[in-house]
Amino acid sequence: MRLKIVTPDRIMLNQPVSRIVAEGPDGVFGMLPRHVDFVTQLVPGILVYEDRQGGDHYAGINSGTLVKCGEEVLVSTRGAVLSDDLDRLRRRVAAEFRQTDETERAARAALARLEAQMVRRFRELDQPS
Repeated sequence: MRLKIVTPDRIMLNQPVSRIVAEGPDGVFGMLPRHVDFVTQLVPGILVYEDRQGGDHYAGINSGTLVKCGEEVLVSTRGAVLSDDLDRLRRRVAAEFRQTDETERAARAALARLEAQMVRRFRELDQPS
């Protein structure tokens, strides 16, 4: 199989693998070559993949979608962190995803303020002078 992990700004991984273990909304599942084609959502967590030499590698996934079609497995995610050391990966994932959450929270707050200002302006336009 060929595993490709893609984020909005780059291709994080594109390599042949012999096994994949990931987590969807219904629990953990594994894939080997010749696995049936399917599509599933991924929950935030650790995706494990085995290279052709038998070594395990890890990808911290910030939710996403997995599509298996033929020999290709495509994982599309908002954020991913790759590592061969599981403990180091957990620390990096916690730090990076926490920063992403804080940035998204600030953006949502700014958008809410803009929406409130727009509503006030429309009300002012609607009032007679």
